[in-house]
Amino acid sequence: MASSLLIVTALAAGFFGSPHCLGMCGGIVSALSFALHQQQTSQRLYLQSLYHLGRLLAYSLLGLLVGFLGQGLLSPLAGSKWPYLFTSLMMIAFGLYLAGWWRGLDKLERLGAKLWQTMTPLRQRFMPINNSPRALVAGMLWGFLPCGLVYSALALAMTSANPLTSSAVMFAFGLGTLPMMLLAGSTAGALKQKLQQHGWRTANGLLIMAFGIWTLIQTVIIQHPNSHQHHSIPQSQNTP
Repeated sequence: MASSLLIVTALAAGFFGSPHCLGMCGGIVSALSFALHQQQTSQRLYLQSLYHLGRLLAYSLLGLLVGFLGQGLLSPLAGSKWPYLFTSLMMIAFGLYLAGWWRGLDKLERLGAKLWQTMTPLRQRFMPINNSPRALVAGMLWGFLPCGLVYSALALAMTSANPLTSSAVMFAFGLGTLPMMLLAGSTAGALKQKLQQHGWRTANGLLIMAFGIWTLIQTVIIQHPNSHQHHSIPQSQNTP
């Protein structure tokens, strides 16, 4: 149940946060469209699909890595309520970021920008994107673009303390961003404006926070009867 909730949360956050992604990735999307504009329609769609597949694979790989990290950090707490509490808090923080009420990951985003700059020569080696391998690798490199929304998703994925689940969470997040990225430069204008409206983003941030609060309540409710049962065992053993 917890893993399903994480995946659904990541999928929703990816979709509703995709205007933010488009704002950061707009230049990349435009460059890709310009590089492929002379290709036939079928070939252009094929290369674009590979490009985005590479991005989703990069997210999944990063999710796998933070899953191992979470497994190492949270395994001593296995069987307790703390991993679930941490997950709940990360959902709430994710919702706050999506609503624009918390920018705690901006410093981490700036650090990621330095890594992104060092990767510039590597990215240039795969331009122009005119064949399948270049499209796939360029998309994977795109997955390392510094983005606070992606970092929030990674922090959320890490709380699963399971590499496979964490990877699935990040893949779901990438799927959520896919519609906006595919529509960029065509019919996405109206959708982007709609999703960027303050009230719309706030509502969806509140939805993500509601997921976190619900998980928090469920954790408390589930833990309470367990603790009550634990304290009742010695009494039954002392009964003649």
